[in-house]
Amino acid sequence: MSCLMTFNAVAAGDKVDPNQQKFPVQYQTWLATQEQSESEDMLAHYPASIILWAGSSFAKEYRSPRGHQFAVADATHTLRTGVAVPEGEKGLSASCWTCKTPDAPRLMKEMGVEGFSAANFADLGTEISATVYCSDCHVDGKADLALPRPHAQDAMAKVQLPFEKQSLNMQGAQTCGQCHVTYYFQPEKSNKVNIPWIFGNTADDIEKYYDTRRFYEWIHPISKTPILKSRHPEFEHWSRSEHAEKGVTCITCHMPVATDEKGNEYTDHKVGKALDHFDSACAGCHTSEAEITRTLDKHKADIDAKARQVEDLLVKAHYEAKAAWDAGATWPLMNDAIMGIRHSQWRWDFAMSSHGLYAHNPEEGHALLDKAIEQVTMARRLLNMVLKHTGADDVVYPDISTKEKAHAAIGFIESDAVKAKEKFIKEEVEKHWEPVTNTGY
Repeated sequence: MSCLMTFNAVAAGDKVDPNQQKFPVQYQTWLATQEQSESEDMLAHYPASIILWAGSSFAKEYRSPRGHQFAVADATHTLRTGVAVPEGEKGLSASCWTCKTPDAPRLMKEMGVEGFSAANFADLGTEISATVYCSDCHVDGKADLALPRPHAQDAMAKVQLPFEKQSLNMQGAQTCGQCHVTYYFQPEKSNKVNIPWIFGNTADDIEKYYDTRRFYEWIHPISKTPILKSRHPEFEHWSRSEHAEKGVTCITCHMPVATDEKGNEYTDHKVGKALDHFDSACAGCHTSEAEITRTLDKHKADIDAKARQVEDLLVKAHYEAKAAWDAGATWPLMNDAIMGIRHSQWRWDFAMSSHGLYAHNPEEGHALLDKAIEQVTMARRLLNMVLKHTGADDVVYPDISTKEKAHAAIGFIESDAVKAKEKFIKEEVEKHWEPVTNTGY
């Protein structure tokens, strides 16, 4: 039940959600995630990403995350999801709902996991009535922790961390990790969510899994590279961090213990930045807020600078590959360079798609980006040889200094996509979907 539904029930005199009654302070702090309403256009900040993600929906729109209250609405309104599906065509998988709502596990039980994932995202929109809520992390109506998503249960078994055999501390981290983790849609299983941890959960291990399966998410339209996409691997980075070694989890930092008006302790469910609660979240290990702020700022600046370097090299590599193909290059000539682009972009993405890498595991972030630079540099050397071999003309690198120019370079017309999206929202969402799908819009 969403907060809007709860408020409506109260106004109508209906039965109030029992979670609100049993855990009132936790419930109120959960409601307060609606205050976390700011979101930045990351493609405007980093337009090179548009070139790297050309051919995928990520090149259309990519924004910074907001509070849990907006999970359903943001999935509904982004240009990446939720458009009318032409008759006879397959739309976007309903798997895109998996981590946004407790309705997803419910629907998986009713439809079967593959039945759920085989359905269209838009077709199940009318079934979504709640955003991220108590039962996503707890046994419904209780404080006991739970891991309700099948893909998370499978993944933890793969790395020998079955939920039921873990300490309360690790269980707490896993409840966050069921969604704050990288994944892909498994094509041979009707696009169900799968976490690629067969060999382990490092970038190298996951890459080995994907390469062994010859898996790719899309073929890059510029370079013909079979691209891999990482999605917010916070759990993976945290699991190898100094914080993890010391038993400091997501909950320790982002959901610290607080005290209510009666002096009772509770877990703050307004999931937010750790430094906003330095005294309760950080002071047990760090003595100075100013010092840790300076350290984090330096980590962020250093990682961001290195990431911009990788992006510049990758953009050049994609266009150099295009020039080589246009000049008549063949796969035997191009294979090693293309694989270098694939592996370099994977490591860049595995670093930069992880929210808070500079705080969670900056050492791994630097290692990933250093390796990405090495791989794309080698790819460009190989491409240079191919370009000379084929007698290619000078490579043309487009101006991608702004989001608009980068979109123009890949032929994406944002205004047309926005119009189609607005039509879908007006004709489908506003008429037939629950109010939670418009929270914040």
